[in-house]
Amino acid sequence: MSAEDLDNYETDAELALYKEYRDVIKLFTYVVETERRFYLANKVDFNVRSAGQDVYFDVQLTDAWVWDVYRPSRFVKNVRIVTFKDVNVEEVQKTDIDIPDGMG
Repeated sequence: MSAEDLDNYETDAELALYKEYRDVIKLFTYVVETERRFYLANKVDFNVRSAGQDVYFDVQLTDAWVWDVYRPSRFVKNVRIVTFKDVNVEEVQKTDIDIPDGMG
């Protein structure tokens, strides 16, 4: 496989992932961003924990979709995220996800 073939494969996979995201976002209530991943979920349980002087986030997602081009199955029943890095949780506004005609 040439470098060009690999680039084309990765580009096609990313485009397919974006199209899947566009199709499934309507099914979810929350968008969750971490340093490593991007998730869609219908339930988010967000807790701030401490370990000595350090503070970390313990986030549990239910009924989730994972933005990961290399996962064979992106739908996950339960996800647990434990991180010392920032976590952003936003509620999806259904009007925010309307895709203009011609964009699909």
